[in-house]
Amino acid sequence: MHKEKVFVGLSGGVDSSVSAALLVQANPNNFEKLFGRPTPEGFSGYDVTGVFIKVWEPPQEKFQKVCTWRDDRRDAMRVAATLGIPFVTIDLSAEYKQGVVDYMIAEYKAGRTPNPDVMCNKMVKFGAFYDWATEQGADYVATGHYARIKNNQLVMGVDSEKDQTYFIWNITTEQIKHIIFPIGEYQKKEVRKLAEKFGLATATKKDSQGLCFIGKLDVKDFLREFIAEKPGEVVTETGEVIGSHGGVMFYTLGERHGFTIKQKSPKDKPFFVVAKNISNNQLVVSNIPKESQTQTKSINLEDVNWISARPDNEKKYTCQFRYHQPLVLCRVENIGDKWKIHFSAPQTSVTPGQSLVLYDGEICLGGGIIA
Repeated sequence: MHKEKVFVGLSGGVDSSVSAALLVQANPNNFEKLFGRPTPEGFSGYDVTGVFIKVWEPPQEKFQKVCTWRDDRRDAMRVAATLGIPFVTIDLSAEYKQGVVDYMIAEYKAGRTPNPDVMCNKMVKFGAFYDWATEQGADYVATGHYARIKNNQLVMGVDSEKDQTYFIWNITTEQIKHIIFPIGEYQKKEVRKLAEKFGLATATKKDSQGLCFIGKLDVKDFLREFIAEKPGEVVTETGEVIGSHGGVMFYTLGERHGFTIKQKSPKDKPFFVVAKNISNNQLVVSNIPKESQTQTKSINLEDVNWISARPDNEKKYTCQFRYHQPLVLCRVENIGDKWKIHFSAPQTSVTPGQSLVLYDGEICLGGGIIA
């Protein structure tokens, strides 16, 4: 019988390693047990290929020290060898530079706070990699995301602490038919145990932290290589100049470090960034952090993507506008091509440039960028 061809992204981490192992192990008798859904008609197993994606790395030597792709590739190769599957490396450095790095720099220049992980999934994993795999004859693309697909709908992962649907809301209606998330039915601790059971070299490897594939970079230090510093004034909300900074684009709302205050506040309380005046290159600060000062009842969305169904104006949904926050009750207002989200209660820390992702129960409907 014909085995369906799956290209699985092997990042060198434990999640993608176990994803590959589960695909290799799958057969008609254990499919439902492994993946939590009925065995597809005519299923006889998967023909699995492991793929390591090489992405762009900063040319500066100081950043290359924290870019771990060579070690990660070596771990991915070990996993593929253990599982007895073909291993391929594809170079998507140009696509990553243009789709993730250039986007991030442009957003900071514009005074917004980008989400490179969301863009990495859109432009690289489910962009260039997905397209390449399809051209190579793959029936499916698989990754180590904690998410599920049921009835051609994107569904939250079983492990609520690890659910990653927030980062993959940009997958399309057509793509979802050809994507597999093998570990979506598992808790993280179960994934670790499976890695040990399968004898994978990544079983005890720590989870990666930092900028998508690149690693643990100091973002401000990184940005200074691409955005010239432009010293300016630190002012209070009433316009009083009380200090200086190195350029408003290097700061995020709520931050309390990295700028100089020449005039002490009463009882020497710390100052927080509450606004950025891009045109005047002024950083606006206050003793009261933004969370307790500014509240938002509704926001506009741009660059929206709805995966399986467009939201209904009459229905109530939940949403996230930052990763891992508790779900927020909301409703959607759609007029023509304009989308607006109305929160059931005022919200704080709603940041332009970040993603807002919409849910109907466990189903991720999609989302958009906060305008």
